Amino acid sequence: MWDFSIGGAMGMMGRTLPFILLRMAVYFGIALGYILATGTGAGIGWGVGGFGDEEFRASTTMWGSFAGFGVFGAIMYWAREYILYIVKAGHIAVLVELIDGKTMPQGRGQIDHATAEVKARFPQASVLFLLDQLIRGVIRAISGLARGILTVLPVPGAQQLAAILSAFLRVAVGFIDEVILAHAIRSRSDNSWDSAREALVLYGQNWKVMLKNAAWLALIVYGLGFLVFLVMLAPAALVVYLMPGAWAAGGVVFALLFAWSVKAALLEPFAIACMMQVFFRTIEGQQPNPEWEARLEQMSGKFRKLKERALGEVEASRPDNPASRPA
Repeated sequence: MWDFSIGGAMGMMGRTLPFILLRMAVYFGIALGYILATGTGAGIGWGVGGFGDEEFRASTTMWGSFAGFGVFGAIMYWAREYILYIVKAGHIAVLVELIDGKTMPQGRGQIDHATAEVKARFPQASVLFLLDQLIRGVIRAISGLARGILTVLPVPGAQQLAAILSAFLRVAVGFIDEVILAHAIRSRSDNSWDSAREALVLYGQNWKVMLKNAAWLALIVYGLGFLVFLVMLAPAALVVYLMPGAWAAGGVVFALLFAWSVKAALLEPFAIACMMQVFFRTIEGQQPNPEWEARLEQMSGKFRKLKERALGEVEASRPDNPASRPA
């Protein structure tokens, strides 16, 4: 059925408890921030609405809610690099060391240790963010193989089924990019671009195994997330009731935020731990296949850009390169 150990993944999460607590603080804090910003915007809109009739007040309250939600969303958009750098990559770094059987420090020391490991591989958050975006693009190209295979089959409704499969795979592969980053960290190479290139080739030549397990995890994670959403509908509705004015869709939006925060804080690291088990076990003893590398180069511009970056790092580090000499 699947190739990962749920008990093993839970054990890894328990041993990285400081990062689980950090993730909970960050993602639950983000959900609370959205609620407070939306409520503040609604309150300002409600106050402005006092200069008009009830219809005007309802309109300004609604637009105030949207404005508060949108402003906080813009702040989170700019903060996404920092969250990836400190929270996600740091957690990946300690999970990698656990898979390799290393002893991890406890408490705050675990977070400090992981942060140092990430900074050693990626001196700047923007570099890690760009690498992650390129990895995602290549993974999407590989997952498109499944849709391409299905569309050429002489099966009635294959086109519609391929469209559904493609949408599902876009969700499923959301757990894989961090596994590729894990390989880049695990290799301890000075050239993270080349480590990611190698990992993507290994992923490509094992794409059936990886996509199968990613699909199972997508069902588990999003199924549990939907249950959390249903449970949180009642408290979310209470929050909306306490806000100035009445925002009919607010209960659903806030319940979705609560469900998203549980998914990001607890369910995603579980899925990543599972996928890391599968990936590292599957590629053990394998070498990147040159045919697959050529295939990825042909099908994905993101892969070509990643390879160019990797070669650029090699050129920059050559002893005969003036740029590599100390000033």
